[in-house]
Amino acid sequence: MENSVLILVLEVVALVAALLIWVFIFRKNAERKKKLMLEDASKEADMIKQTRILEAKEKFFQMKSDMENRTQEQNKRILNLENKAKQRELSLNQRQEELQRKQKEIQTLKDNLSSQNELVAKKMEDIAKIHKQSVDKLEAVSGLSAEDARAELMNSLKEEARIEAMSYVKDIVDEAKLNANREAKKIIIETIQRTASEHAAENAVTSFPIANDEIKGRIIGREGRNIKALEAATGVEIVIDDTPETIILSAYDPVRREIARQSLEKLVSDGRIHPARIEEVVAKVKANIEQEIIEVGKKTLIDLGIHNMHHELVRLIGKMKYRSSYGQNLLQHSKEVANLCATMAAELGLNPKMAKRAGILHDIGKVPDNEPDMPHAHLGMKLAEKYKEHPEIINAIGAHHEDIEMTTLIAPIVQACDAISGARPGARREVVESYINRLNDLEAIAMSYDGVQKTYAIQAGRELRVIVGAEKLSDVAATQLSLDLSKRIQEEMTYPGQIKITVIRETRAVAFAK
Repeated sequence: MENSVLILVLEVVALVAALLIWVFIFRKNAERKKKLMLEDASKEADMIKQTRILEAKEKFFQMKSDMENRTQEQNKRILNLENKAKQRELSLNQRQEELQRKQKEIQTLKDNLSSQNELVAKKMEDIAKIHKQSVDKLEAVSGLSAEDARAELMNSLKEEARIEAMSYVKDIVDEAKLNANREAKKIIIETIQRTASEHAAENAVTSFPIANDEIKGRIIGREGRNIKALEAATGVEIVIDDTPETIILSAYDPVRREIARQSLEKLVSDGRIHPARIEEVVAKVKANIEQEIIEVGKKTLIDLGIHNMHHELVRLIGKMKYRSSYGQNLLQHSKEVANLCATMAAELGLNPKMAKRAGILHDIGKVPDNEPDMPHAHLGMKLAEKYKEHPEIINAIGAHHEDIEMTTLIAPIVQACDAISGARPGARREVVESYINRLNDLEAIAMSYDGVQKTYAIQAGRELRVIVGAEKLSDVAATQLSLDLSKRIQEEMTYPGQIKITVIRETRAVAFAK
C-alpha cells in the first residue's frame, strides 16, 4: 500500500516536473519568437521610415522645383510689367512734351490771330466806309434807294428761281417716272410670265342635258309638283321650254345652281322623282357640296403652301369656286392674285408668304354666308380681323380698292396684282353700256377744265389724251393740269387698273409764200 502511494506521489512529482519543464521551454520559445517579431517589426518600421523619408524628400524637391518655376514666372511677369510701365512712362513723357510744344504753338497762333483780328477790324472799317461811299454814289446815279434796289433784285431773282425750280422739278419727275416705269414694268412682266393661269368665264345659267322629252315630263311631275318642289328646295329657277334635250337652271348663286344640277343628275339616274325623294336628294347633295367646299379650300391652301388658317376662312375660300366676278371665276382669280403677290413681294425683298396669304384672302368679303350692306373689302377686312389674321393682311384686304388708307407695303402689291389679274385680256367681261359710260365720263371730266380743246379716251379707257390750247396754257400749267386730272379721276371714278393722262400742248407757226 505504501509503495503504491509512493509510486503515485513520484508520478505526480514527475508530472509536475515535466509540466514545469514544458512551461519553461514554452516561455523560452515565446520570448524568442517575441524577440524575433520585435526585430522584424523594427526592421519593417525602419524600412517604412526610410521609404517615407525618401517620399517626403522627393515631394519636397518637387515642391521646391514647382515653387522655383512659379517664382521665375512671377519674376518674368513682374519684369514684363515693369518694362510696360517704363514704356508707358516714356510714352507719357513724350506726349507731355508734345502737348507742351503744341500749347506753345497755339499760344503763338493766338497772339498772331489777335494781331490779325485787329488788322481785319481796321480793314473792315475801311471797307464799310468805301461800301457806304459806293452805295451813296449808286443811289445818286440810279435814283433808287438801296432798299428799293434790293427789293427789285429779290423779286427778279424769285421769279427766275421759281421758273428754274419748276423746270428742275419737271426733269426730276420725268426721270423718276421713266426709271420707276421701267423697273415696275420689268417686275410686273416677270411676275405675269412666271404666273400663267387659265381663265374660266362664269354666267348666271347652267344647261342640264336630258335624254328625251319623257324625262322632262317626269321632272315637271303631275300639275308641276316635282318642279315646284325642286325649285323650293334648291332656290333655283328651272326653265323647261321647247329647247330639245335641255333644261335651263337659272340662279345668281352658283352654289345653288350646282346643288340643283347634281340633284337633277341623281334623280334622273335613280328614276324615282317625287317631292319626298327630291327633298331627300337635295339635302344629301347640299351636305356633299358643303364637304366639297371645305375640301376645295384645304386643297387650295395646300397647293399655295399656306398653313394655320381658321377653318371658317378655309370654307369661304372653297366657296369661291362657285362665285364669279365680272365673269371671272373668283377662286381662280384669288389663286392667281396670291401667286402674283408672292412673286412680286419676293422681287421687292418683302415677305412672299404673307403677300400670298393676303392675295388669296383679298376677295373673301364676296362669299359670306349672309351678305350685309357694305363693300366687300370692308367685309373681308372684318372677317380677317375676326379670325385673327395678321394686321398687315387685314390692311391689305381692306385697302385693295383704296377704301381705307394703305399702311403696309403689302397693300399696294395686292392692289396691283388684283388689277393685273382682272385686267388681263379675256379674264373678265363688262357690260358694254357701263364701259361706254365710263369712257364718256373720262372725256367729260377733262373737258370741264379751261383751255382744253379736245379729249380722247383710248386703249379701252386705259389712257386719256387731252389737247390744250398753247395760247391759253403754259407748259407749267399743262403739267399741273395732268396732276389735277389724275387726282379728280381717282376721287370720282371707279375703274380697273390705272389710267394714263397725257396732256398735249403744241404751238404751230403757219406762213404762206406768195
